[in-house]
Amino acid sequence: MSNLPKIAWIGLGIMGSPMAENLIKAGYTVTGYTLEADKLERLAAAGGTAATSIAEAVTDADVIITMVPASPHVEAIAYGPDGILAHARRGALLIDMSSITPQTSVDLAKAAADKGIRVLDAPVSGGEAGAVEAVLSIMAGGEQTDFDAARPILEALGKTIVLCGPHGAGQTVKAANQLIVAVNIQACAEAVVFLEKSGVDHTSALDVLGGGLAGSTVLTRKKDNFKNRDFQPGFRIDLHHKDMGIVTDAARTVGAALPVGTLVASLVASLRAQGDGGLDHSALLRGVERLSGHTTES
Repeated sequence: MSNLPKIAWIGLGIMGSPMAENLIKAGYTVTGYTLEADKLERLAAAGGTAATSIAEAVTDADVIITMVPASPHVEAIAYGPDGILAHARRGALLIDMSSITPQTSVDLAKAAADKGIRVLDAPVSGGEAGAVEAVLSIMAGGEQTDFDAARPILEALGKTIVLCGPHGAGQTVKAANQLIVAVNIQACAEAVVFLEKSGVDHTSALDVLGGGLAGSTVLTRKKDNFKNRDFQPGFRIDLHHKDMGIVTDAARTVGAALPVGTLVASLVASLRAQGDGGLDHSALLRGVERLSGHTTES
């Protein structure tokens, strides 16, 4: 019998499935629930247990981890008679790794405290590749004692793990992360189109740029997407659109100007409106191509 805490995992999407599997590899007992039957089958094949409801998944869990797309999804799985707070045991630790508004995290922590349930917000950065390779950056908000308790679990999922402040602080840092990523992808996309229209081989150009001050994790991770026009989603435009809404709203609340970020948020929204919301966020390249009359779309 393992002495490790029993884990319930809610949300087995592009990120959630490999993350749950990494916990199984680390020796944790994982019971999962999601709406997609094939994702539950994948979890079972990896050595986890598929639950038929949130209640079944969380009732006996020491730690509950949620990884769903947005604030409404977190609220849907957390609240109500069928939700996590109604069925988790007192003393359980709820780690929400979704990317949501800071206020949603603060409200969840308050509601959970009334039930004797501890909460951390712990959104991640690194995309599907980071989830698969267990090298995510994890930015947490909450109490130090809860963070310390969660750290061994988080270390099975990521490499950079930091408590950023009280409840909601992790989500604020994640919003800043998404701002930087979106602006960086947009800049890379513009560089690719500029290079190609100038007659320069962008593959070799991006290699040398990646070795200088212009180099970034975004450029390293997305270079092949640009080269091959491969926009299979690791992180969808739809989700980045949601995140840009979070950061622009939060910035407005605190009085922070985001002149470049606001423009890129509009470009993300435009790409989504053109039907590209299901593509990887590196598809911002398509928007630059359209604006430049440099179409390579099939």
